[in-house]
Amino acid sequence: MSSGYLSRRSMVKQSCLAAAATASPLAALLRAQTGIASGNQIMSGKYLPTWESLKQWQMPEWFRDAKFGIWAHWSAQCVPEQGDWYARNMYIQGSPQYEYHCRTYGHPTKVGFKEIDHLWKAERWQPEQLMDLYIKTGAKYFYALGCHHDNLDCFDSTYHQWNTTRVGPGKDIVGTWEKLARQRGLRFGISNHSSHAWHWFQPAYGYDPEGAFAGRRYDAYTLTKGDGRGTWWEGLDPQELYTGRNIVMPDGIQTVANANAWHASGDGKWHEEPPPANPAFTRNWFLRCKEMIDKYKPDMLYFDDTELPLGQAGLDIVAHYYNANMSWHNGHEEAVVAAKEYTPAHMGATMLDIERGRAQGILEAPWQTDTCIGDWHYRRSLFEEHAYKRPSTVAQMLIDIVSKNGNLMLNIPVRGDGSIDEDEHEFLRDFGAWMAVHGEAIYGTRPFTIYGEGPPDVIGSHNFNELRSRPYTAEDIRFTCKGDQLYAFALGWPSDGVLRVKSLHKGNSVLPQPIGAIEMLGYKGLLNFKQDAASLEIRFPARNPEALDVYALKILR
Repeated sequence: MSSGYLSRRSMVKQSCLAAAATASPLAALLRAQTGIASGNQIMSGKYLPTWESLKQWQMPEWFRDAKFGIWAHWSAQCVPEQGDWYARNMYIQGSPQYEYHCRTYGHPTKVGFKEIDHLWKAERWQPEQLMDLYIKTGAKYFYALGCHHDNLDCFDSTYHQWNTTRVGPGKDIVGTWEKLARQRGLRFGISNHSSHAWHWFQPAYGYDPEGAFAGRRYDAYTLTKGDGRGTWWEGLDPQELYTGRNIVMPDGIQTVANANAWHASGDGKWHEEPPPANPAFTRNWFLRCKEMIDKYKPDMLYFDDTELPLGQAGLDIVAHYYNANMSWHNGHEEAVVAAKEYTPAHMGATMLDIERGRAQGILEAPWQTDTCIGDWHYRRSLFEEHAYKRPSTVAQMLIDIVSKNGNLMLNIPVRGDGSIDEDEHEFLRDFGAWMAVHGEAIYGTRPFTIYGEGPPDVIGSHNFNELRSRPYTAEDIRFTCKGDQLYAFALGWPSDGVLRVKSLHKGNSVLPQPIGAIEMLGYKGLLNFKQDAASLEIRFPARNPEALDVYALKILR
């Protein structure tokens, strides 16, 4: 057993302590160190599974330098190509995904989501080519999806037989991504969304409130391990996939409207606490997550949770990960954990992640946005309607995020067969070409004294505020700096060809040194400028129609 783990001697010692005066401070400390209080064994080390201990964590510099990563948010829910939350919504009568499922695969009383897991073959997946493409796009780290709310582990899992080595692709997807990312020098992360499976997946135990199948329970309600005899899932227990009857829709609901209201107040709530009647779920979640950490040694973890998942189990797993990561790196701290919407008392235990949102200003602690050019799971209609975010939009978002001390993790949705579509290829090509020119002003930079100027673009620093953001214009200026070098970004082309940076007016306090020259990245030659009491005026060159609508200016002194 490795030096960080509990030795046989320490386990005996802890057993004796537990039988003795358990209220003593020493016994309490030992229980905290090893997770005994929760029944979870964790690696011992600097971090205890408490909020106060986890708040010792410091952001590693490698992450601050990286700025941009790509995420493959890929699971069996991409097979129908109907977008997000398919595994839940296919069990909710009246939803577009329910209608699509009935029309395409059959009614969920007969064809449940486990059959979609089976249909996920990843037959066109070429991970080497995708990873090379992500690197050309400018990614410095890569995230793989470890398990979504649909509760199918995308790795070789000992504690959960519903995993992609036995079901669907027949491959260790996380392990494949991890090997390729490390071969190419990328930092590697894993996202884990499975703490919500116990409530999110409960519609699979429901029924249609209306129509020909009214009152008939869906597949999860009745299926047992024995029912799989002679089928593709022989030996697997569907109740382990669907998580058991935790919050089951009661009998007697007779309208879609009432069923939707019940879901909204019951299984649709974003529960973070452990399931009160199913402690086995929490225990199994911990074991699966711990194995995933120990087996793939990620540089980053992402939890789709408000603060940390499942109470003490979440604290246990983060303490284990921080201590394990230090053991992998000779005592150096290189781990990053992303989670959301922290209370002030717990801020700093991990990195703040803002889903589909951005910070309103410079945050003192480094943070991350996770967003997507389309839906998290592949939606065919967005490709057919050419409705993905444009490269210019994402470039503007990236610069705004970096200027405010953040990183961007961008999901490029993958089809169920493992390929990406033509519009996604075009997006990656164009964005990568822009990053090749502008990376100098992005990678390794830090926020300037001010993030920039222009009208407010987002409100608050909370999830989903990008949905309420306004378009950027040439009035929006953002700054980054690298040592003494200052960069100014224009998030639009000025209509008269002259950019006016008000905060760098003559005699300003943020950059009092004289400006010697100004360059535009990607343009050969110096730009004409003048500085007066109102602004720094910069004359732009002839516009390149192929450029994205974000322009970096190098301020030379």
